[in-house]
Amino acid sequence: MNQEAIIKAAFLLLTMTAAGAAHVIWLRSTLSRRFGWPIDGGLMLRGRRLFGDNKRVCGFMVLPPTAALSFMILGGNSDILLGELALDLWNLSAWQFAGLGLACGLAFMLAELPNSLLKRQLDIAPGEAPTQPKIRPLILLLDRYDSVLGVLIILSLLVPVPIATWFWVLVVGPLVHAVFSIMMHCLGIKERAL
Repeated sequence: MNQEAIIKAAFLLLTMTAAGAAHVIWLRSTLSRRFGWPIDGGLMLRGRRLFGDNKRVCGFMVLPPTAALSFMILGGNSDILLGELALDLWNLSAWQFAGLGLACGLAFMLAELPNSLLKRQLDIAPGEAPTQPKIRPLILLLDRYDSVLGVLIILSLLVPVPIATWFWVLVVGPLVHAVFSIMMHCLGIKERAL
């Protein structure tokens, strides 16, 4: 694996982890509850909610802007923070890094919605794991990879992303996502850990 791919993967994992940490702290705050209305507004499809009560407006309020900020800080100062290794990141201004981070943060959140829609249509309650043995592995796989793939896709549409970066992010990203799911469960934000 080349150095450029590893540096880009590490950059992406660090910045999105920072945004994820801010997201967990925000969702735990009493202020976030003021914005706790569901993004589907109660809309139904085939007699079932579109996304359910767990996909709320407050979830979108912190992760995208903190992803923008973390991209701006780490990417915009990469020559100071990474020295010669910064040459392996994208040649963007701090503001361009912020825009890239905002896009990645939005992609992270939006990529979870098709999975939520699918689960509601399969009568899987928000926050619950599927009980049907045939679909359980697929849904659990989607739960781990939906956001990661959303970020990689939008990133690849906006800047060059080596295949090896995809590899590293697809290997490590779901593990980081699982850690955050466990943290959110321990803090009482999510009903199930994994």
